[in-house]
Amino acid sequence: MNRLAHHQGIHKFFFTLGLTLQLSKPVIKHLIHIVDALTTKGFSGTLTDIHHWSFHPNHRTTLSHFFTKSPWDEERLLGKLQEWILRRIEPLVERKNQPLFVSIDDTICQKTKPSSRAAHAIQGCDWHYSHKDHQSVWGHSLVWLMVHTFTQAFPFAFRLYDKAAGRSKIDLAIEMLSSLKVKRAQPVYVLMDSWYPSQTLIEACLKKGFHVIAMLKTNRILYPNGVAVQAKQFARYIEPQDTHLVTVGQERYCVYRYEGAIHGLDDAVVLLAWKADQPLTPEHLHVVLSTDRELGDEDILRYYAQRWTIECFFRQAKDQLKLDGYRVRHIRAVKRYWAVVLLACVYSIAESRQTLSAGLELLRSRKDHSVVEFIYNAAKQDIPIDVIKKQLRIA
Repeated sequence: MNRLAHHQGIHKFFFTLGLTLQLSKPVIKHLIHIVDALTTKGFSGTLTDIHHWSFHPNHRTTLSHFFTKSPWDEERLLGKLQEWILRRIEPLVERKNQPLFVSIDDTICQKTKPSSRAAHAIQGCDWHYSHKDHQSVWGHSLVWLMVHTFTQAFPFAFRLYDKAAGRSKIDLAIEMLSSLKVKRAQPVYVLMDSWYPSQTLIEACLKKGFHVIAMLKTNRILYPNGVAVQAKQFARYIEPQDTHLVTVGQERYCVYRYEGAIHGLDDAVVLLAWKADQPLTPEHLHVVLSTDRELGDEDILRYYAQRWTIECFFRQAKDQLKLDGYRVRHIRAVKRYWAVVLLACVYSIAESRQTLSAGLELLRSRKDHSVVEFIYNAAKQDIPIDVIKKQLRIA
């Protein structure tokens, strides 16, 4: 029988990554079918769906074995992906004379809390506070790192936050940053929300030659004229005439620029900003840090707005690629599932040369055409219809 054309496309991408030299043929075959299923509309995250949507020729139990016991190295897969991403994004940064952005954030893959009598609960789950739900939820907490420009974005690395392991999310972020080996022809800005800019993480970024742009909590200590004061307390002394208007996209902000020491950093820029239609009260205050003192206020806020890229990735990865839809239970299988989701995401972006959504739309259209062509070619070769149905898992 002929191979499905869209499977050949996935294999070609694996060849470009260098995976065909690193992984065995059976592993490559499984990965092709899994990426095919993940990028298919209607995929729910189950092994049954992977088996069905990718026309997998082997029994479904081989997929369970592949995720749980098969001797392949998912770290090698991720390493090859990271090499490819940097080869792709660094020339783009240099050609367009743009900064490179690195966003750090975490997300929760929520699961149902198992009964105390459950024989096989999903490993690695715990209670984690969800800012979206404003309460603790049961599941896996993942810290992610993305690299992106104004026009192109790739998920780059992830780490499971395991409370029992005794390593904080800050530790995991620093570990991922250490694996990011970029040529610094253009400035690199690490973007993070107010939960991440600790002194340790900021120092790790500066040591690599990266700048930090981050939201700060309003109780962060500033030192105007050498006097320690919380940002929200300092804001009470700011009058409207002390601020100036800054426009970022569709939003306008009243901004006060502070330059000097903050807690954990001797020299930085801190913007105290309010939306132009809101009063200058501590309740409406946004505090934004930049370790690059050369940046103007508009650029600081414009660059920080790029952090929204990672929030979009979380939503799309969960909605479209079922980042949180897995039902495998062994922690190794769970981590491998996330690795393949990352692979499918990068493949989608690479094929469209645009966004994840555009890539998935392209791949789904390509698959529809591929299946029709497959049936047409098989019919021309007088292959019995029962054989065609069996290969397409319709029988």
